[in-house]
Amino acid sequence: MERLVELEKMSFDDTSEEVTLRPSIWNDYIGQEKIKKNLQVFIKACKKREEVLDHILLFGPPGLGKTTLSHIIANQMESSIKVTAAPTIEKGGDLAAILTNLEEGDILFIDEIHRLSPAIEEILYPAMEDFRLDIIIGSGPAAQTVQIDLPKFTLIGATTRAGMLSNPLRDRFGMHFRLNFYTDNELAKIIDIASIKLEKESNKEASFEIARRSRGTPRVALRLLKRVRDFAEVEDEDTIDLHRCQYALDELGINDKGFDEMDLRLLELLLSNKGKPMGLSTIAAALSEDEGTLEEAIEPYLLANGYIQRTARGRVATVKSYELFRLTPPSQNNDIDLFNN
Repeated sequence: MERLVELEKMSFDDTSEEVTLRPSIWNDYIGQEKIKKNLQVFIKACKKREEVLDHILLFGPPGLGKTTLSHIIANQMESSIKVTAAPTIEKGGDLAAILTNLEEGDILFIDEIHRLSPAIEEILYPAMEDFRLDIIIGSGPAAQTVQIDLPKFTLIGATTRAGMLSNPLRDRFGMHFRLNFYTDNELAKIIDIASIKLEKESNKEASFEIARRSRGTPRVALRLLKRVRDFAEVEDEDTIDLHRCQYALDELGINDKGFDEMDLRLLELLLSNKGKPMGLSTIAAALSEDEGTLEEAIEPYLLANGYIQRTARGRVATVKSYELFRLTPPSQNNDIDLFNN
């Protein structure tokens, strides 16, 4: 597997041993090739015209690099980036304070943007379209609207639930990009680079083994790499090999398909229902898990790989899940095709 050779060794300061694994340039950002290619064109065009970049919406399952991509965009635009999350913007004054502190060409990154309240969205619309902030002073007949000009900026919104965005907000983004799950080869490259930065290099076989069990998600891959590194560290091993990697991941309860205990419990629950759909609230109650966590963190990978299926009546296990557990799918007539992958 080809390694990137122009890697800088991470320096440790006197106060912290934390290392950043987040890439800052295009060459270090592995995966999402089509998105990268398009963004490079749009950024080059904007810089050539000396304009600010149009607003960008990034969506997809968690852990795929939406925040990292935003930082690289800011770096390529030679702009400052201000980072916030929608749940922290509770009042119009909160958003006004953020917007009025922006400078020309700045990038504002709002994570979980689908969680903005309708009232906050109304304030955001003129800011995105006309770079203008409309503030209402007073109430009733004496109320007055004061307009404040804002510097031109780029809003990057990130969400795992694009369907929850209102149409007016979605339409104000000039660019929409969906981030997809990564291939094992892409994840292995990410692990190679990160292991060098962590000063515990992983060999090719070990990197691919971690990648194979990482659910197509860089965040998961890096988390597993750090834990495998701990096992190697305790055994005084200079590098991470396949044997240590397999042992560590097995101890962590991550099987060869990347499933952990919660994944297996979910599949077993659906299989026990013998082909009948099960509602999300019922699943959440049975697993003692939050519905949002199930929808955003657990289900996407199982859905994308054909282990479960969403229907109008609930979730069902597919033939692939029955094969995984070496069970025979129930043969019954349903008004939906439960086992169509």
